[in-house]
Amino acid sequence: MLTGPIRSQIDQIWNAFWSGGVSNPLAVIEQLTFLLFMKRLDDLHTLEENKARTLGIAMERRIFPEGNDPKGRPYVDLRWSRFRHFEARVMMEVVDEHVFPFLRALGEQGSSYGRHMKDARLGFSNPNLLAKVVEMLDAIPMDDRDTKGDVFEYMLGKIASAGQNGQFRTPRHIIQLMVHLTGPTPEDVICDPAVGTCGFLVAAGEYLRDTFPQLMRHDTHRRHFHRGMFHGFDFDATMLRIGAMNMTLHGVEDPDVSYRDSLAEDHATDAGRYSLILANPPFAGSLDYDTTARDLLKVVKTKKTELLFLALFLRLLRTGGRAAVIVPDGVLFGSSKAHKDLRRTLVEDHKLDAVIKLPSGVFRPYAGVSCAILLFTKTGVGGTGDVWFYDMAADGFSLDDKRTPLLEEGKLGPVPALALGPEEHAKNNLPDILARWKDLAAEADRPRTAQSFLVPKAEIAATGAWDLSLNRYKQVEHAAVDHAPPREIIAELRQIEAEIAEGLDRLEDMLG
Repeated sequence: MLTGPIRSQIDQIWNAFWSGGVSNPLAVIEQLTFLLFMKRLDDLHTLEENKARTLGIAMERRIFPEGNDPKGRPYVDLRWSRFRHFEARVMMEVVDEHVFPFLRALGEQGSSYGRHMKDARLGFSNPNLLAKVVEMLDAIPMDDRDTKGDVFEYMLGKIASAGQNGQFRTPRHIIQLMVHLTGPTPEDVICDPAVGTCGFLVAAGEYLRDTFPQLMRHDTHRRHFHRGMFHGFDFDATMLRIGAMNMTLHGVEDPDVSYRDSLAEDHATDAGRYSLILANPPFAGSLDYDTTARDLLKVVKTKKTELLFLALFLRLLRTGGRAAVIVPDGVLFGSSKAHKDLRRTLVEDHKLDAVIKLPSGVFRPYAGVSCAILLFTKTGVGGTGDVWFYDMAADGFSLDDKRTPLLEEGKLGPVPALALGPEEHAKNNLPDILARWKDLAAEADRPRTAQSFLVPKAEIAATGAWDLSLNRYKQVEHAAVDHAPPREIIAELRQIEAEIAEGLDRLEDMLG
């Protein structure tokens, strides 16, 4: 958890960019990512130096070579700990003309450090701004993994505009809810095919560290955690850089965060590879048939991205694999053949576990679209029994553009052990969702007027369209209201009119 002073330091860095002419939030995050990457390279090199010095051996992994770079500058000058002491104009020259070409060379060599740095560029030309930001970044204490991760998450929280393709940042507490609902294990292979800033993968990693404290002491699990567990794809190079840095700062050494147009490329090599998918894919738009992967069109013939992504999830999951994904409400009740076919596939061919309806303001200020969380398991042989529906009315924050916290920080989010009173529950449903999810047997007795309930598969199939909208099954309880007979109401109105007329007569007499 970040302290007030650290938040203030980050705010000052942000303000420095704004006053220095860099006003696009995404551009600011990208430049900060570059600078943090430079700092991390220096930290890793220093760690290797200390290790070699302590053990009395040669360095195993030298990030900055000995000698000079192609332009004749000593490689030692390219290290953060060195150039941060330079005068502003010299620092600008070193960073722009030497450090960035070095980063791009790392990317061309396929280095795990520089995989996403092939087209890295300094996005401003103000030497004083660079010197100021380097100084302020250096002053933030980021020695431990938790602080590094929280600092970057706080920076990401300042991105306040949706992308052109409809992508936007999923609120952290919604991500955490989905991770808790699926309960990742040390053996899982986790994928987000629309990874963005890697929010889902980061949250899954943090959940595993908290839930399995022995994870890093088990050699096989540790190696799997760092190199085989996390996979994310995106076709936005900026997002890939930001996401890769997010994973790195949260202590994942070599995640598979790579460039891929998930809906356009065939998935023969990845089919059935993953045991858990967590995603909030972009669902604004449609694709042409000739640009869509053929193996997805075999699952569902459609141009709509939200349906294609669901088909993709089923394609990527191994048998027994599970998913928690966000879909727009239209997926739940759309009347097209493609909508019906996909819902039938989820219900009849696989195991649909739950539909959690989200409040319409949960993604503000990015978007006001109504969405739901789908939880399902890939089986290929059916298995859907009773589907659990939950009507989330509150997520702990106001549902307007300001998204103001409605409770103190310790009572926000999906804290499993958190017991909220009725008034607090009315402001944050997330702990209740987790509690009910873990005891679905008790849900069988809940009436359809409750906030959550179970619906048998047969009832869903009987709709003929496999309708998954909560309002199709929820019953509204109407309170009985006693009204006075019409004659009494009319008599009361006549009495009121008489009193008004009498008052007007007295007022007229007073005026003479």
